Amino acid sequence: MEHPTLGRMLAIVNPRAGNGSEAVLSRLIEALRTQGIIPEVARTASAGDATRIAREAVESGRRFIVAVGGDGTVHEVVNGMVDAEQGSVRGDDPVLGVVSAGSGCDLVRTFGLDRSPEVIARHLAGPATTRIDLGRVRLTGTDGRARTCVFANIAEVGFGGAVARTARRLPARLGERRYRLGIIAAWGGFRRVGMTIVHDGGTYEEQLCNVVVANGQFFGGGLKVAPRSLPDDGRMDVQAWGGTVTDVLRAGRQLRDGSHLQRTDVRSWPSVRVTVEADRQVAVEADGELLGTAPASFDTLHRVLAFKL
Repeated sequence: MEHPTLGRMLAIVNPRAGNGSEAVLSRLIEALRTQGIIPEVARTASAGDATRIAREAVESGRRFIVAVGGDGTVHEVVNGMVDAEQGSVRGDDPVLGVVSAGSGCDLVRTFGLDRSPEVIARHLAGPATTRIDLGRVRLTGTDGRARTCVFANIAEVGFGGAVARTARRLPARLGERRYRLGIIAAWGGFRRVGMTIVHDGGTYEEQLCNVVVANGQFFGGGLKVAPRSLPDDGRMDVQAWGGTVTDVLRAGRQLRDGSHLQRTDVRSWPSVRVTVEADRQVAVEADGELLGTAPASFDTLHRVLAFKL
């Protein structure tokens, strides 16, 4: 049984996306059956599988792709649905659905879709969609080669990249705790670095701890890092953190409600494009995935992808 307008649903699930992804998938399938939909399920076995599966699906005409997992799973899926170099979707205007599972998915919090599989099944079966922006980044990949990819939620240059690099070495079964443990592990070894940020409004040079380039509002398991960000307004929210790593950690309570933007050591600008250069090699992450190193060039793909509400 198919969705009445989008056809057969393909659910791409990462069984290693922390604890509980298979349990969430089981509940989702049962709930979808009550809505008259039986999805096809594709399980990933290694890094990059979700990108390959999503690309093959949309290029063969499949329109309804659902990522079941965390932000990393969404990251891979959107890079299969969208041609980053061309800045356009592949296939016949496919629609992305997301079901938070495993280590959790901060992207869906922006849309109020951080709900149970039973609730999300009703959304997936319904008619509502919207169009969302994606961020695009060009940088030097972890293999030393030039790389271009898209991201759905939030990218970071500096300490956030160091955290992602550390967290990826920890077991996926730790779920959201992996990110928090990554912060602690990366804390002692990171020092501020001279960075140059070129955004739509000008150039900013300073010793910085972290640069955030946000499409969505939340990351890190519910931290409201970018309360001004709207994922369909054609701009990213760019933040420069001038404090130390200790200052960032002490801002944890402010990050919960977005009041950190009032801090004197945090600067922010809305921007369609931004480039970030650093005085030494610093890591870049997006959607929790380590991508490579700065310099990094970002731009916005405005309303490029249909998203299931």
